[in-house]
Amino acid sequence: MEYTPDKSKIAKRIARFFKSGDIVNLGIGLPTEVANYLPEGVVITLHSENGFVGLGPVPKEGEEDYDIVNAGGMPVTILPGGAFFDSCTSFGIIRGGHLDYTVLGVLEVDQEGNLANYKVPGKLIPGMGGAMDLTVGAKKVIAATLHFDKGNCKLVKKCSLPLTAKGEVDYVVTDCGFFTVENGKFVLQEYFKGYDPDFIIKNTPADVIIAPNCKEIDI
Repeated sequence: MEYTPDKSKIAKRIARFFKSGDIVNLGIGLPTEVANYLPEGVVITLHSENGFVGLGPVPKEGEEDYDIVNAGGMPVTILPGGAFFDSCTSFGIIRGGHLDYTVLGVLEVDQEGNLANYKVPGKLIPGMGGAMDLTVGAKKVIAATLHFDKGNCKLVKKCSLPLTAKGEVDYVVTDCGFFTVENGKFVLQEYFKGYDPDFIIKNTPADVIIAPNCKEIDI
């Protein structure tokens, strides 16, 4: 069984978590793609920690306004009813428990629900950003990641990189499957077409168990 990276599978599956009315923060990079795959009729409010709610689609080429960017510095649009505010208010929303979900990319995620996503030793970084607040403040935390990076699995027994958050990850979605984090193990709930449970367990250096109702999904 050959592995072929596919970020779109991750974004498509995560988009199915949400229902109309949810307030969601999408992290930098891969998580921002989730908004492109929301099911028809599902209307959510997107929050950005740099100070607004009500993000809309990516602007068309030539229509970018670089005074309106998300937390990653990428141009965005604002939907009718959206609002701008200072960082204190933005983090009040996060720390006050008003976010239903946050979706974050990872460098490593382990079977205890620990998340490392901000620092690689020896590399210059801008800092942890709002991720430590998002992981603690959101009601549910979804880790979004390719299953493998340069041959290394991103799901591990114990994170070796500096932690962003300890024990806060609820769900992990890779391009191989969807996992919950329960009792110190990854529980495989769905495996995506092209990758069966045997492949996932064999190639994941962490404790993975198969849920009783685990099923194949064609994303």
